Amino acid sequence: MDPKSTVQRDGGVLSTTGTVAIASRIFAPEPAAASFRLTALANALSRAGTRTVVITSTFTPETNDATDAVDQRVIVRRFPVLRNRDGYVRGYLQYLSFDIPLIFRLLFARGIDAVVVEPPPTTAAVVRVVCAIRRIPYFYYAADIWADASTTVASSMVVRVVRAVEGWALRGARGVLSVSSTVTVRLKELGISTRVFEVGNGVDTELFAHEGAAYADDSPYFLYAGTASEVHGATIFVDALSSVRETYPNARIIFVGQGSDRSELERLGKELGDDAVEFLPRVPPARVAEMLRSAVASLASVKPGVGYDLAFPTKLYASVACGTPAVFAGAGPAAQFVSDLDAGWVCGYDAADVAAAMTAALDAERTTLDRAALAARAAQAVSITSIAHAGAQFIIDNTFDSRASDEPPARNTTP
Repeated sequence: MDPKSTVQRDGGVLSTTGTVAIASRIFAPEPAAASFRLTALANALSRAGTRTVVITSTFTPETNDATDAVDQRVIVRRFPVLRNRDGYVRGYLQYLSFDIPLIFRLLFARGIDAVVVEPPPTTAAVVRVVCAIRRIPYFYYAADIWADASTTVASSMVVRVVRAVEGWALRGARGVLSVSSTVTVRLKELGISTRVFEVGNGVDTELFAHEGAAYADDSPYFLYAGTASEVHGATIFVDALSSVRETYPNARIIFVGQGSDRSELERLGKELGDDAVEFLPRVPPARVAEMLRSAVASLASVKPGVGYDLAFPTKLYASVACGTPAVFAGAGPAAQFVSDLDAGWVCGYDAADVAAAMTAALDAERTTLDRAALAARAAQAVSITSIAHAGAQFIIDNTFDSRASDEPPARNTTP
C-alpha cells in the first residue's frame, strides 16, 4: 500500500485518498453492459475520495456523440487493441492484444493500492501475477462464469483451460463482486464462497428513464438491443414474426448491435420481406434509450440447453428502466426477473409461444399498459448508482481499512 494512502470514517462511511485501478478491455463510452457497470463503479470510488484510474482500450469514433457519464475526477488511460471485424474486443488474439500491454501498464503505474479486474479470465490472470509482484490486492468483478459460457463455442480442452485460468484468478482475489444470486451459487459450486460480495447489477436510471426523447417510427416495432450470439438464440424472434404479422402486418423487429448470429438473422429477415426486420450497428446508449421508449416491447432470450442457462441478458435492465415491457424467451434467471417486476411476457423457447407473447404485447400497446408505473418500479430495483456504491464500499473496506490484512474480507450475500 502506498504509505501516503489515508483512511477516514465519517458516520460509518469509509473514504480514502488512496488509488484504485480498474483494468478492463472496454469502458465508456463503448456501449456494453460492462461499460455501464464499471463506469458506475469508477464514479462511486471517485466520489468516496479514492483516486481512480481506468486502464482500458481505445475505441472507434462511432460513439463520440455518446453521453459520457464518467466523473471528471476519474483518470482514463487508453491503449490501442485489436478488434474483430464487428469492432469488438472478442477473441483470444483480441484479448491478448490488451493483456500483454496491460502487464507493463500495471507494473509501471505509480501509487496503485488495489486493482479491480473485469473478465476475460486471461486479463484477471495477468492482474494476479502483477499484483503478486507489487504486493497489492485485486478484486474480481464476476459478471458471469466464462468457462460455462465457453462450452457453447469451444472444444472441451479449451473449456478446461479457461476453467483452470478463471479458477486460479478467482482464488487469488481479495474479494469477488458477484452480479447475481445465480452467479454467487455457481461460484460456491466452484469453491469460491468466503470472499464473495453479491453486489447485484443494474443500469443508469437517469440515462434509461421513462421521460425523454423518443424514436420516430411509423410502424410498431420490437427492439433487440445488444449482442446476438449462440448463447442468446435471437433467431427465435424472427421465426415468430411471420405469425405475428398475420395479425399485425406492419409489425417488425429492429436489431441493434452485432454478434455471431447476425448473418443468420439477416438471412431469416430477408425471407420475411424488406420491411420486416431492420439491422443497425451499435449506437450510443442515449439513442438506445430513445428507441426503447418508442418500442412496443424489448426482446431478450437465452437459448436453453447450450450449457449457459445462468446467463442474464442485461438489456432487460435498460428496457424496464425506460418503462418498456419485455418479451423474454428461454431459460435462466431473467424469467423470474420479468415476472417479479410484472415487466412483460415470459415464454418458452418456441416460435409459437414467442409469437403469442409478441402478439399480446401488441394488444397491450393498444390498451392500458402503464409504462410510467413500470419505470418507477424498475428505478427502485435496478439503479446502478446504489449498486456501485455498495461495490465501491466493499473494495475500500477491504483495501484501506486497517483490519483488511488481519481479518477475512467483509462479506455480504444480498444485493
